[in-house]
Amino acid sequence: MANTLSPEDHARITRAIRAAEARTSGEIVCVLARSSDDYFYPAAFMLSVGMLVASLAGALLLDWWWLSIRLWHFVLVQGLALAAALGLLALLPPLRIHLVPRRLRYRRAHRNAVSQFLASDIHMTADHTGVLIFLSLAERYAEVVADAGINARVPQERWNEIVAGLVAHAAEARLVEGFEGAIAAAGALLEKEFPRGTGDRNELDDRLVEI
Repeated sequence: MANTLSPEDHARITRAIRAAEARTSGEIVCVLARSSDDYFYPAAFMLSVGMLVASLAGALLLDWWWLSIRLWHFVLVQGLALAAALGLLALLPPLRIHLVPRRLRYRRAHRNAVSQFLASDIHMTADHTGVLIFLSLAERYAEVVADAGINARVPQERWNEIVAGLVAHAAEARLVEGFEGAIAAAGALLEKEFPRGTGDRNELDDRLVEI
């Protein structure tokens, strides 16, 4: 799959990270996910439940109208309809997420953010002052995951403000501007609580990761 952002976009985000980290001992990592799950099975489950409800409604209507149908015909139609619906889900992946409850989408995206936090070794920084800025496009979900050293000193409300700005920019298809703003805001918070000192070194790559 082609990259969502161009090399020039990646370079802009790298410059924003380096500028923010120049004033703090903290580390900033950015991750952009197209989707946090393929959602086939959750969508198939919701679709199956919907078709069962529709089948019950159809059976009640047949009974109301005093229409008779062989039971095996009714079951065959159900099976064919379900097979066709599952085939449609397999052929059209973007359709799946619209059948999944928002709470489940956000839960999967949050799980992905935590996984990326661990995979990026942010929790392994010397002073535990790493921050992950995460955005998952399909779920329209963003999150800032901060290590223990930061969470003890920066209230969650400040991260929520950064997330709101990132989501707003993403909704306007301004991903680079959204990340630049989130990086600058996170850098300002880190600079206040963890200013850069002598001997500080860059522990993590200054780049946006696309998954």
